[in-house]
This record gives sequence, C-alpha cells and structure tokens, in this order.
Amino acid sequence: MSSYDVIVIGAGPGGYVSAIRCAQLGLKTAIVEGRETLGGTCLNVGCIPSKAMLHATEMLHEAEHNFAEMGLKGKAPSVDWKQMLTYKDNVVGQNTGGIEFLMKKNKITWIKGWASIPAAGQVKVGDDVHEAKHIIVASGSEPASLKGVEVDEKTVVTSTGALELGKIPKSLVVIGAGVIGLELGSVYARLGADVTVIEFLDTITPGMDADVVRAFKRTLEKQGLKFIMGAAVQGTEIKNNKATVTYKLRKDDSEHTLQADTVLVATGRKPFTKGLGLEELGVAISERGQIKTDDHYRTNVAGIYAIGDAIDGPMLAHKAEDEGMAVAEGIAGQHPHVNYNVIPGVIYTHPEVGTVGKTEDALKAEGRAIKVGKFSFMGNARAKANFMGDGFVKIIADKETDRILGAAIIGPMAGDLIHEICVAMEFGAAAEDLARTCHAHPTYSEAVREAALACGNGAIHA
Repeated sequence: MSSYDVIVIGAGPGGYVSAIRCAQLGLKTAIVEGRETLGGTCLNVGCIPSKAMLHATEMLHEAEHNFAEMGLKGKAPSVDWKQMLTYKDNVVGQNTGGIEFLMKKNKITWIKGWASIPAAGQVKVGDDVHEAKHIIVASGSEPASLKGVEVDEKTVVTSTGALELGKIPKSLVVIGAGVIGLELGSVYARLGADVTVIEFLDTITPGMDADVVRAFKRTLEKQGLKFIMGAAVQGTEIKNNKATVTYKLRKDDSEHTLQADTVLVATGRKPFTKGLGLEELGVAISERGQIKTDDHYRTNVAGIYAIGDAIDGPMLAHKAEDEGMAVAEGIAGQHPHVNYNVIPGVIYTHPEVGTVGKTEDALKAEGRAIKVGKFSFMGNARAKANFMGDGFVKIIADKETDRILGAAIIGPMAGDLIHEICVAMEFGAAAEDLARTCHAHPTYSEAVREAALACGNGAIHA
C-alpha cells in the first residue's frame, strides 16, 4: 500500500493544477486519472480542441471574405476535413503531453485508472488501495442529458462527438444557445452547414449583459445561424442517418419538427462523481449532484475536499484552477482566497465575448446607483484596419465612488482584453484609474480606456 500526503482524483485543469501546487509546497502527491491522457475534458474533448477548430474556420472566413480587399488575390482554400481534424488532434496531443511532462517535473505519481474512495484516507484504483492524509475530488463534469433525446455520438452528438464527425454536415441543429452550442454552431456555419439553434428560453446566453446579448445574436445571425427561441425540445428520431427534432413553442404549445444531418445537444453539464462511492461514505451531495463544501473546499467528511465542476459555481476551467491552487495552499497551512466576483467568462466565437463582475440589470435590481461607459470598436483604428469594427466595450462603475463593478466586451480579442478590467477590479480600481492609464496606439485595448473615459467626461474618439 503506497502512502501520500495528497491524492488528487481527476487530471483536468482543477486536478492537475492542484497536484502541481501541492508538490510545489512540499507535499508528496499522486494524481488518479482513468483517461489515456491527462488534461481532462478541457484539454482532450473540450476547450482546447474546440479552440483549434474555431481558429481554423476563422482563417477560412478571412480567406473567403477579407483577403481580396487587402489585395490578397486567388481562390479561397478548400477544406480538407481529415487534415483539419488531424491539426486539432495534434494541438490536443501537444497540450496533454505537456501536462504529463509537468507531472514528471514536479515528481507527481500518476496512478492510471478510475478511483473510488472506500474509506476516508483511502483511494482504490483497480485492486490497489492507496493511503492519503488528504483526498481532493476534482472529477469534473459530463454533458447533461435531455429527456427524449438519445445521444449516439454519430448523428445525435454532445460536444465530444461534434469535434470528431466523419464529415461536415449539410445541416446541423443545436439544442441550447449557451456557450458550447454557439461556439460549435459557428464553427460548422463557417464550414458551410445550415445551422439552426433551438433554445428553451427567450434569450441566448442567459444571464449575460442585455446589450451584449442583442449585439451578439445579431452578429451570429449575420454569420448564418438561425434561432428558434422559446422552444422546448420533445425528442429526436433517427431514420436513414437523418435526425428529426420535435419541439413545442412555449408561447402557443404548437408542435413542430426540423430535420438535420446532425443534432448537437448543448444543454449544459452536470457533475461527474459516478463510481467514487461518495454517498456510501456519507459525503453531502446537493439536489443538483454537486458535492457540498465549505469555504475551504472541505466536505463534511474529514480529509476529503472537492473543487471545480464537481462543486457549486460556474463550470469554468480557470475557476477550477483557482480552486485547485487554493485547496492545496490551505492543506499546506496557508490562507488562500478566491475572489468569485472577479472570475471572467469568455465565449470564443468571432467576435469574442468577455464578461466580468455584475451586469447592468443585476446592479439596477439591487438598487445600486451606477454609471455606464460604452465605446464602439468602430472608433478603434486597429479594429477597423482588421475588419473587426463590430462590437463594443462596456464598463459599469459605482456612481459615487467610481469603483468598477462589472464589464462586458464583444469584439476582437475580448477574451484577452477583459483581463485588464479583471486586474483593475481585483485591486479595487476606479474607472478613472483605467482612463488615466496610457494605452499603446494602435491597439484594441484603447477601446477599454475609451469606455473608462466614457464613465467620466466622455470618450475621445466617440
């Protein structure tokens, strides 16, 4: 029986980051992973491969729509689907291989297989039982199922199957207008598929800033995506390799059908804790299947912790990473803190969407006195030169103190630009602090400064 200070269950972003931090702090650490490669859903079948596909198809869009105007003449490239998938797989391989190198570098033992916890302080993998003073559950999440919709990962697929289709579908129905559905829907729209998104609610990306949602939906519609809102999917039927989706409109309960080569089920994710034996141990689980923890990620069973998608909060890789570092530092006797008010969210469509903090509507509902500064990328020289003038930066600040309370960006590099505002919020900065900080010209980041200026006397280039 091998013995460790810490055993981490799950090698996704939360798990492997936590293991590395534990090892850096002098704790003898092992990590358990049942996949053939490390990195979890994110690196293997989620964040990373989808970003590769987004990048490839964005390059195709540039060649088809913008090259000629820049004097780059010639026929736009044709799509070699097999090679595009190979490129995606190579990107995944480089990243998962990098994680394996980091495990070796930090002297972390990789215990290969699926874990269970037969008792506090014990982790069983196969026939072997390993001892640990501390067990961190970082088991991640899996796609949520939908009643009446049976996934076969060929015709009716989750995000996993959507990233390895045998051919580009002529028609695609996406069930769910959240981040995953819109990202992958935009990939296939650029590849020539007829894409229709069916959403139960009356808005896409629920909970996001209303101004961004309106602009975002218009942009996606211009890119060819069609939307059926307020529709409840009743089921799917496959015949002759075609899927028929049946849905009811909530406004009048009328029933409709839609045919497609492929159906992508993108209705969210749920914690993956199957087989761990948590219930038998008495670990408290919420009605939504999330492991209950305190502010230090401790469960109600001594020595067992949980982080990431397995617990409450947004299912984001970077949120899991922060929690992974925090739980490791807590075990090592430090006093870590995760600021959940400054966790950014990003949608990697084209243009990207980045958000942080509270929305304008949420702050108004709280009765907060606020001011809003907006600046369009049409006023940004770099964005116009690069055919990226659509979108804007929006900063929301306290009316009295000028402290930044939230922000939303739709436009070029929004996922990177949002972090300037994250840092400002972490340090309690005012909008004027951003406005008085010199920004290089010409850069997209000038739009952030202009939005901050708009919270005061007004933007310069508006």
